[in-house]
Amino acid sequence: MGENGVVAAKLCYPAAPMEVTSAELGHTARSKLYDDDGRLKRTGTMWTASAHIITAVIGSGVLSLGWAIAQLGWVAGPAVMLLFSFVTYYTSALLADCYRSGDESTGKRNYTYMDAVNANLSGIKVQVCGFLQYANIVGVAIGYTIAASISMLAIKRANCFHVEGHGDPCNISSTPYMIIFGVAEIFFSQIPDFDQISWLSILAAVMSFTYSTIGLGLGVVQVVANRGVKGSLTGISIGVVTPMDKVWRSLQAFGDIAFAYSYSLILIEIQDTIRAPPPSESKVMRRATVVSVAVTTLFYMLCGCMGYAAFGDEAPGNLLTGFGFYEPFWLLDVANAAIVVHLVGAYQVYCQPLFAFVEKWAQQRWPKSWYITKDIDVPLSVSSSSGAGGRCFKLNLFRLTWRSAFVVATTVVSMLLPFFNDVVGFLGALGFWPLTVYFPVEMYIVYKPFATTY
Repeated sequence: MGENGVVAAKLCYPAAPMEVTSAELGHTARSKLYDDDGRLKRTGTMWTASAHIITAVIGSGVLSLGWAIAQLGWVAGPAVMLLFSFVTYYTSALLADCYRSGDESTGKRNYTYMDAVNANLSGIKVQVCGFLQYANIVGVAIGYTIAASISMLAIKRANCFHVEGHGDPCNISSTPYMIIFGVAEIFFSQIPDFDQISWLSILAAVMSFTYSTIGLGLGVVQVVANRGVKGSLTGISIGVVTPMDKVWRSLQAFGDIAFAYSYSLILIEIQDTIRAPPPSESKVMRRATVVSVAVTTLFYMLCGCMGYAAFGDEAPGNLLTGFGFYEPFWLLDVANAAIVVHLVGAYQVYCQPLFAFVEKWAQQRWPKSWYITKDIDVPLSVSSSSGAGGRCFKLNLFRLTWRSAFVVATTVVSMLLPFFNDVVGFLGALGFWPLTVYFPVEMYIVYKPFATTY
């Protein structure tokens, strides 16, 4: 985002080469406009990186953690959350050190998670990493489309219940709301780069705090109304459910919590938005990780535990859309609207790495194609009567068509498979170990001898 806050707007002058060596850059590398790799100067800070992480991590899934704790109980539920938060922080700190190869301040940058894996590991591991990362991103895009439509649908149903009474089924199709979300994402997906969606991440992070706080507040009110805390030490008991159901639900709760903490697959891409040293990007990213994981864990513990305390073993899958609460209906409307706004930003945070990967591959495959490589300047303003030096939007036809097609495809799949959220949770749990644990640890062992780890 530029200094005056215009998104994706650049001065209408020829752009510098995207990737050249420091020796080739000469004075350009030391200029105020470009970093040491020839790219436009990065402007990200610890706070913008934290906003990206919080936007990616605190999804509407925070509202399902009451259900997850209900399956595990007061002992195992919070303990599992703390375990996953520690593992996520520790491995994210290791992964942050792999952003540069060699010296942490002057080494060659790895722009993506796959670049870092390719620089430190090799062979089939790179392909496996790429498959898991991008499959998770596609799954998350579909899941977010479904989740956003459910929240928009919940607004309509909350108003219906208020007027018609709680006994009315208020059956409403979610398809129009998926289409509305898809149209919004087509627009926002045209933001070219990760570093230009900081404003959207900050807005989304604020929205996540908004609906989490509302869910927490309603939970407190329900506990007061119940005149006590519900729940048990071991969660939902065998007898209420079969032994097999108890095992399955517990595993599903583990998967939900693992998915709720998963953001390592986009950590390197977030780190690539941080301004050049000093301090080094890895130090800034570790601070951002501490802040974001601490904030995330606090909200998860509060919302999850309060949801379980309010409803006990009958905690709904989502406190705000599963209609654990019916009133005040206008507050539910505000909370669900905040979820929708947050998911608009979270969709972009997750999908930008996939967008960038496909576009980079296309440019390397067809470097002379004007359709793929040429940017069309769309003037937004002019600074003189001649029009020279005005601000303009860089419109790329391939970006326009490919990203729009991706959003349309994920929206159509969402309409055909409205139960896909369960599959997304499975994908997230499946990808947690390799992407959040194995690859960061393996890369760090290669990057720095094990004897020197901190």
